Amino acid sequence: MKKLFQAHQSVKPLSRACAISLLAGFFPLSAMAGPTIAFGEQGSLTLGYSLQGWLQQKSFTSPTDSGSSTDAFLRRNRLTFTGQYNDYVGFYAQIEAGNDSKIGDDNKSIYYRDAYVTLDYRDDLRFIVGRFKNTFSRENLEACLEPLTMDRAEVLSYTPFGGSRDTGLAIWGNLMDAKFQYRLMIADGREGEEVAKDNPRLTARVHYSFWEPEFNYGYLGTYLGTQKVLTIGAAVDKQDGVAYANYPSRSDIKDYSAWTVDAFMELPTASGVYTVSAAVFEYDTGDAFSQTSDPALTVNSDLKGYYVKAGYMLPNKVGSGRLQFFARHESSDYGAKTGNVEYFDQTWDGIGANYYLDGQKLKISFEYANVSFDNEHPTNPALQDYNQATLGLQLQF
Repeated sequence: MKKLFQAHQSVKPLSRACAISLLAGFFPLSAMAGPTIAFGEQGSLTLGYSLQGWLQQKSFTSPTDSGSSTDAFLRRNRLTFTGQYNDYVGFYAQIEAGNDSKIGDDNKSIYYRDAYVTLDYRDDLRFIVGRFKNTFSRENLEACLEPLTMDRAEVLSYTPFGGSRDTGLAIWGNLMDAKFQYRLMIADGREGEEVAKDNPRLTARVHYSFWEPEFNYGYLGTYLGTQKVLTIGAAVDKQDGVAYANYPSRSDIKDYSAWTVDAFMELPTASGVYTVSAAVFEYDTGDAFSQTSDPALTVNSDLKGYYVKAGYMLPNKVGSGRLQFFARHESSDYGAKTGNVEYFDQTWDGIGANYYLDGQKLKISFEYANVSFDNEHPTNPALQDYNQATLGLQLQF
């Protein structure tokens, strides 16, 4: 693979086979699993379908109901279209009806989660235009169909205004035999009448891979022992004038800034596959949420936290598949006060296992998590200590 990237240092057009191979690495692996249709000499279209079905039990039902709940829903339900227009230009579209049937919300509407065009001029100079994943945190960039744990952090790894995706332009590329990667992104960020100034959101990220390179735009939560990886990354995120700390008087304008540092290691050995990943985050909007900000400003706009997760895959098959155990510890400090008390600050501890029948294409997962709050809310069960158990089935085609 290193030779492949060295060949891309020239400006010569990529061959069709190389272009499709690189495109496959750019997107989640599920996107390249379905049938492919060729168009002309250079064009192609690949169809894919992915489903995550979850059965989840919680020790509370809602912010007003402390009774336990059991819920079966489709965590992810996606149809993907991946392709090449020619040797340089590719495209990707993904429609989804995620969380269908969750808490009784049936028949969710289908929408475009991703829709963008790629331009691969050289390996060190690539472009993405459209709606696509924020380039800030590693965990957000890890394919949600290729995770280590059951899922990402519910809040911590998502930026407060862009969420998991944003609309804009990214410039990125690989240097030093693909060991060093850079990304620059300009996007919409927070928009609407509550925003003090309609400025663009700016994001920058870099990483360095000490062992085998992680040269794609997206990452994996585990390589299932197929690669020896040690990567350290860092990113910053910024948007000026995102909110008024005093919204009624439209005064005291606040800027948003954020940073993260992360590390990932996967080491395949004769005794099994060992995976460790960690990250620290800080999102800062000048403590606007705790003042008289607009009602649409989210509680995670001023958030500090970190996660550590680890996995171990047995060296040999167990029955028809491979068995991997995992654990996750996550801490979130929101700094948001109700009166003089911070009710949102919490710690998440989870353990579980993945049973891979056909890699990530067909697997069964289970996770048990305990969520504890520094200060339990007296009346809101969603802000009181609770337990959660999730059983999931994943299919990719």
